[in-house]
Amino acid sequence: MTGDITTMKVDAVVNAANSTLLGGGGVDGAIHRAAGPQLLAACETIRRTKLKKGLPAGKAIATTAGDLPAKWVIHTVGPVYSISEDLSHVLASAYTESLYTALYLGARTVAFPAISTGAYSWPMADAARIAVEAVHSLAWELGTDIDEVIFVAFDSRAEAAFREALRNRGPLTR
Repeated sequence: MTGDITTMKVDAVVNAANSTLLGGGGVDGAIHRAAGPQLLAACETIRRTKLKKGLPAGKAIATTAGDLPAKWVIHTVGPVYSISEDLSHVLASAYTESLYTALYLGARTVAFPAISTGAYSWPMADAARIAVEAVHSLAWELGTDIDEVIFVAFDSRAEAAFREALRNRGPLTR
């Protein structure tokens, strides 16, 4: 769906973060602004204790959601797009590690942005394909307890790319 991920009434919102976890532009900045100072404080604590060098690309970690309607924010770092190196496995990992984190938290509903498609320049159609495949593959593998995954697109072009990727992937059936 096209929408504002910061307004999603889900258990967990995924943040397309940078490795510092301290906010930035795009989705990351919007989530930090909407969540308020509690989110920044939680991220600063993580940086001081668990992730002194920052969050690596393809990994995920959760915090409280501050003023967001969600219960948790799951921060993940996608890779910067490169035409000379295939980093699609790192982008897929950002989605699967976020879902593993959601499962650990007991989240039943998760909202994802289009990770790496903003400042990290990943082509939208390819990013949507990788995202849908990663989520479908993990759901198939685990038979997860997550009831709903929502891809929240920031504009109609992104929504069309995700709808096309979902059409091409087909339904998840066992």
